[in-house]
Amino acid sequence: MKMKFELTLADAKRVAAAAEAEARRNDWNVVIAIVDDAGLPVYLERLDGTQPASCEIAQHKARAAALFRRPTKALEEIVAGGRMALLSLPQITPVEGGVPLIHEGQVVGAIGVSGVQSAQDGQVAQAGAAALAAG
Repeated sequence: MKMKFELTLADAKRVAAAAEAEARRNDWNVVIAIVDDAGLPVYLERLDGTQPASCEIAQHKARAAALFRRPTKALEEIVAGGRMALLSLPQITPVEGGVPLIHEGQVVGAIGVSGVQSAQDGQVAQAGAAALAAG
């Protein structure tokens, strides 16, 4: 029987460190939230100078990416395409910046980023997600 991979605090910190490095390279103040596959918080980091609202937003983006098992950008595109009914679903955050964390083809958690433009949040989140995939 195959054991289920569990996202550890060390994994979350490694993902957050890669995301933070991307944000700092671009001089972006962001909040980075890491959740497990159930959308529950594992780690939260708020860079100095980031607006307080981004703490909640980053967590919502991460939770949506984990629970829907897809980037929040995909959810945003569905809504932008006219499927407004999606907005009535629980836990939905259809704004770019949430990315699932994948290990051996399975979603094991997600990263959510907030603080700059949505595409920039997505760029930072992708950098974090890539760190888990690489390690």
